[in-house]
Amino acid sequence: MKTIALEEHYYDPEVVKHFAQFGPEMRSPALQEKLLDLGAGRIKAMDEAGIDVQVLSHGAPATQKLDALTAVPVAKKANDFLKQKIDSSGGRLEAFAVLPSADPKAAADELERAVTKLGFKGAMLHGLDKDGRFLDLKEFWPIYERAAKLDVPIYMHPAVPHKAVVDAYYKDYLEQFPGLLTAAWGFTVETATQGIRLVLSGVFDKHPGLKIILGHLGEGLPFSLWRIDMALQRPGNARTPFRDTFREHFWITTSGNFSTPALLCCVMEMGADRIMFSVDYPFVPNPPGVKWMADVPLSPTDRANILGGTAKKLLRL
Repeated sequence: MKTIALEEHYYDPEVVKHFAQFGPEMRSPALQEKLLDLGAGRIKAMDEAGIDVQVLSHGAPATQKLDALTAVPVAKKANDFLKQKIDSSGGRLEAFAVLPSADPKAAADELERAVTKLGFKGAMLHGLDKDGRFLDLKEFWPIYERAAKLDVPIYMHPAVPHKAVVDAYYKDYLEQFPGLLTAAWGFTVETATQGIRLVLSGVFDKHPGLKIILGHLGEGLPFSLWRIDMALQRPGNARTPFRDTFREHFWITTSGNFSTPALLCCVMEMGADRIMFSVDYPFVPNPPGVKWMADVPLSPTDRANILGGTAKKLLRL
């Protein structure tokens, strides 16, 4: 069984040129070099850790913060560039498409082109849109309709929280603890909220074939599923089978969260066949994730499915 990692990031040189428009988190030169490397250096790092395949996705915020006029051609060019790199990788690299979500119809069309013409395995969307809106709003549903029709997943990835949230929740501590805004907590809250909103939006009723992936062991949602479901059954709430809907339509990955207690919680809540291995390279190094998975107390079958079997089936690799 191959080891497949599917939240592994890269930077497209042309997309990165637009980052100055919306103030990305600053990255070190060494990290930027790894993000731009889609060749020998990346493959060497995979080999050293024992990773057979990376499913690549553009680092946040990708094209989610660009206006529609700019995003459509930039996304198409980026996907074409990535296709060239995949074809020259000898089967070591696969891809999630980058989408121009500011134009949902064009994003749906680009998703279809990327899947049917380029052989991509789905798409990744990052956080809030350029106007600070969550992506469960009905104007974005053409993307989900097309994903369901194509039977490919959408990977929901974090991005920096809304400025109002930053000011209300985090700013008092950011000077000393800048990581609080991102991977330490801000990413989790924002992306878990996106997951909850998707369930409540009714998009899965409208498009029952829709599949969503969340990283970082589900952004904490598997731990809270029972309580969320219980609270939403109280009088005054619209009826919703929240827990069942989440467990039917969501898959989660281990990206950047190599916690055995957290993983076992997720296995008990969702089943091992809903969990897939990821590292979050290069923001997280490869070897710790692979070593951790070798030692977690799982059956050989469950470990093999998490490391690659489920991804192979879901993404039709």
